Amino acid sequence: MTDAELGSVLAAQMGRPLRGRQQVVSRCGLGLPVVVEVDPDCEGTPFPTLYYLVCPLARARASRLEARGLVRDLTRRLADDAAFAAAFARCQEAYAAERAGRLPPESPLRERLKGGVGGARGGVKCLHAHYAHGRAGKENPIADLVRGAIEPLDCTVPCVAAGRRNPSWSEPPARAESCWPGGVSGGRT
Repeated sequence: MTDAELGSVLAAQMGRPLRGRQQVVSRCGLGLPVVVEVDPDCEGTPFPTLYYLVCPLARARASRLEARGLVRDLTRRLADDAAFAAAFARCQEAYAAERAGRLPPESPLRERLKGGVGGARGGVKCLHAHYAHGRAGKENPIADLVRGAIEPLDCTVPCVAAGRRNPSWSEPPARAESCWPGGVSGGRT
């Protein structure tokens, strides 16, 4: 896929062009991007998210989990579960260090880009960003918890065709397994 074709696919998946440089780090079974790695310096504008979730199916499922209050529940768990909080802190520190390592030492963005996954400085901020981080092969305890409600990404028809959203695409039914005590599941509501 050429850079122009990739740009068209990403724009169709997101409904808008993505800024800056991207590299696909995870694809679905149909070969389309699921996660792209983005530059933290987007033409002088700081961008705190290194791994961006572009798959419409994964984004829809992550959004439903957020709408059900899972961000709030996971933030509460951080206060109640020391081992979970420690794993989360390690993840946040590693993410911030990776992002800082991609900036030149003299970059003024080093001081502006703070926090861990998605720029969060305390608590869970965005399930999309955590899932994307984990899907990119990084250790992320939040991604580990939500993966079962977001995957499988088992579309039978591609979400993008000829550089446009495919009108034949529809969300396949998700498994009804719960990924979180309290009944947060991957099924439709």
